[in-house]
Amino acid sequence: MNRLTNKRILLGVTGGIAAYKSADLTRRLQDEGAEVRVVMTHSAREFITPLTMQALSGHPVHLDLLDTETESVMGHIELARWADVILIAPATADFIARYASGHGDDLLAAVCLAAECTMVVAPAMNQAMWAKESTQTNVDLLRKMGVNILDPHEGLQACGETGAGRLMDVPDIVTRVANLFELGLLAGKHVVITAGPTREAIDPVRYISNHSSGKQGYALAQAALEAGARVTLVSGPTNLTAPDRVTLVTVESARQMLEAVMQSAPGADIFIGVAAVADYRPETTAEQKIKKQSAEGMTIKLVQNPDILKSVAELREGRPFSVGFAAETENLVDYASRKLEAKNLDMIIANNVADSSIGFNSDDNETIVITRTGQSPLPKSSKEVVSRKIIAAIAEKLAADSEQVA
Repeated sequence: MNRLTNKRILLGVTGGIAAYKSADLTRRLQDEGAEVRVVMTHSAREFITPLTMQALSGHPVHLDLLDTETESVMGHIELARWADVILIAPATADFIARYASGHGDDLLAAVCLAAECTMVVAPAMNQAMWAKESTQTNVDLLRKMGVNILDPHEGLQACGETGAGRLMDVPDIVTRVANLFELGLLAGKHVVITAGPTREAIDPVRYISNHSSGKQGYALAQAALEAGARVTLVSGPTNLTAPDRVTLVTVESARQMLEAVMQSAPGADIFIGVAAVADYRPETTAEQKIKKQSAEGMTIKLVQNPDILKSVAELREGRPFSVGFAAETENLVDYASRKLEAKNLDMIIANNVADSSIGFNSDDNETIVITRTGQSPLPKSSKEVVSRKIIAAIAEKLAADSEQVA
């Protein structure tokens, strides 16, 4: 299980001999699912090259506070806002002193001043420097400021002396960083979600669609991210901004959505079909705009669209835990339960779209979670709150199914 899935870690490297370990640290953090970007001080470049860190992290290394090219893309404020955690490893005595004193005279110090995220400092220095009263005073001040200090280990140092001052072992640093985050209910899982409506073209300017806003699907994508999952969001046309860190795939028609889903869902852990997919589409689409022909009207022959939810739920290989939505205007539980059976689903979420205060275009929803063994109502609340409860219900059902298999 990747403990740092979807986490953004800004690694600050300062100028000590232990800087060579930052290469291994970068790789280990990535192995746990983190995205890593690197800031190096001027002296750090004397011990390990920016090119090495760029090759390992997959991103350009940030070096200078007044680099105009960097500032135009991601300056010290943007870097500080980007990170979930800023990890300084190794942190020299000089950097710790400057950080504790509020200096901002280089990029890394300025980033630390601007940061509002979790801060972690892993000191590494000569044992006498670590034991010095001034260093301990600075470290204590950082602790009082809420900085997480990863105390150095004891052992033989590069200078030939023995004592406390060695950088904490890289696996231990990774573990300590991972422990700062609450382990998500879906940590390490891949979740594929469909959202929004589909549009079925009549001609180049007209289409058949529905009132779906996509709000529930997008809220579920955010909730799954919060639970630690890697999320692919396949979305029909909406006016919404996708949650940060999802893989967004935009489509128009039901057939386009099916194609996108079948590229992502096989092998995923969970599929949640929230999109209001048009049941029918015009048999033919006119190449040019259809002109008004007579007062008697016109007839459009419709044909059935593919059933995306059923296609996923009936996969023979790589079938994910499959969750559907039933937007109904009457007989809510009965119709939803039938859909659960007919489409071979593991769970279905039923909501009454006849109530204008919930469902389509509303910021609120009220649903019933239905499985083959029971049902659980989720009282009216925001779609964000409902989504978190749905994700919790999915995680609980997955855990229960795993126990039965075991």
